[in-house]
Amino acid sequence: MPGRPFHLAQAPYLAVMSTDISLSSAAAARVRWIAERQGAAEPALRLAVDGGGCSGFTYRFGLADSIDADDLVTETDGVKLVVDSVSIDLVRGCIVDFVDSLGGSSFKVENPNAAAGCGCGSSFSI
Repeated sequence: MPGRPFHLAQAPYLAVMSTDISLSSAAAARVRWIAERQGAAEPALRLAVDGGGCSGFTYRFGLADSIDADDLVTETDGVKLVVDSVSIDLVRGCIVDFVDSLGGSSFKVENPNAAAGCGCGSSFSI
C-alpha cells in the first residue's frame, strides 16, 4: 500500500496504513485516555514484540512518540496503532483490545499466529 504523510508529535512521518492489525474501540478509548493524561500531541499506541517471557516472545506497549517510514499503522476512532516492521510478522492479523475486569485492567492481544501462550497473556510462542 502506498504511504501517506501524517503528523505525530509535531513531526511529519511517512507511514504505511495497514489492515493487517487492528485496535478495538475499547483499546482506542484507553489509549486516548492515557495520551490525554500524559499530554501526548496525538494518541498512538506502539506494539512491539521482544524475545523472552515464559513462552518465547513478549508484547511491549507504549505511547508512540514517532512513526518510522517502515512502520505499519492502523487507526480506530482517531487513535493509531503502530507496529514496527520487525514485529509485524509475529502479530499480523492480531486485534489489540483493552480488558477491564475484577482481575485488573490490561491491553490484550488476540494473535492468530500464536501457537501457545502463558496464563498471564503477555507472552506467546509461534
